[in-house]
Amino acid sequence: MALEMGVIIFLGVFGGWKLDQKLNLSFPVFTLILSLIAVGLAIYVAIKDFLK
Repeated sequence: MALEMGVIIFLGVFGGWKLDQKLNLSFPVFTLILSLIAVGLAIYVAIKDFLK
């Protein structure tokens, strides 16, 4: 479960970072947005697995 959460969060942060680099943004907008979405998704997955 912890590995799943780590992978989800890593993919969100990495994807946001790559988007920010590709679009050459000065402020890391996509890194912030995608990392927050990834944390929410990771919490959702953890709770879903916990309730099984």
